[in-house]
Amino acid sequence: MLIATIDGSIVIISLPAIFRGIGLDPLAPGNIGYLLWMILGYLLVSAVLVVSLGRLGDMFGRVRMYNMGFAVFACASLALSLDPFKGGSGALWLIGFRVVQAVGGSMLTANSAAILTDAFPTRQRGMALGVNQITALAGQFLGLIVGGLLATVDWRAVFWVSVPIGIVGTIWSYRSLRETGSRRPGRIDWAGNLTFTAGAGALLASITYGIQPYGGHSTGWTNPLVLGGLSTGVLLLVIFCVVETRIPEPMFRLSLFRNRAFAAGNLAALLTSIARGGLQFMLIIWLQGIWLPLHGYDFERTPLWAGIFMLPLT
Repeated sequence: MLIATIDGSIVIISLPAIFRGIGLDPLAPGNIGYLLWMILGYLLVSAVLVVSLGRLGDMFGRVRMYNMGFAVFACASLALSLDPFKGGSGALWLIGFRVVQAVGGSMLTANSAAILTDAFPTRQRGMALGVNQITALAGQFLGLIVGGLLATVDWRAVFWVSVPIGIVGTIWSYRSLRETGSRRPGRIDWAGNLTFTAGAGALLASITYGIQPYGGHSTGWTNPLVLGGLSTGVLLLVIFCVVETRIPEPMFRLSLFRNRAFAAGNLAALLTSIARGGLQFMLIIWLQGIWLPLHGYDFERTPLWAGIFMLPLT
């Protein structure tokens, strides 16, 4: 959990150094897409896949999915550090393997809490899950500092740091973890998986393109593709909700949202993430590109100091 969440914040704080390393100006009008997908690609894939991968873990073994996630994460981290290209090709390489890395990270995130739930008795379960959650929050905190520090050394070092942890973690998990929960075999909810994945993907991708310039406008909310993607995404998610109430073994039991504590807790988590994520995105660009240079900080040092200035937010 630590390395999965470190990787979420380590890249966002290091983006200026990464783009300088591949010789690309991310704020040029034609390159803004590279910038957004570098940030949002990992998060989009994680948001879309974590529910489906959690359900597959229930069916085929949580430890098996967790171990596979570690292996995928380690391989993608190595590939990211070996980017052989410059310019747009280099950016596409990084975006592509960040997506692969997100698949591995989603396997870890989706199954870690379930493995702990299986492994700990009821009287210790809250403590175990609390430690797991604090570890995830610590990853966001440490990623800003580690990313800022490594970006001043070499932009590739931002990705190197994940490689040894991924390799050691893969070996450790294969050697040490055992299935302690009861596996619940069942049919894969293909209709639910496909409608949720396609709907969430279309919706989030359309939002990503909606904040890019289009046709002389500073944003793309008038882009027919964006409007079509938003409509399609919402429609598919409505179909997903209908499907999940009609089949005996759904991917996700929507009846959970009848529990007010569960529904309110998820809503609060969503609103907190929106507030923190939006502010973090703006502050990182503003600190590294405007405020720190105007106050005497060299561009080479701005990633580290931006990370330090961002610590109160985490």
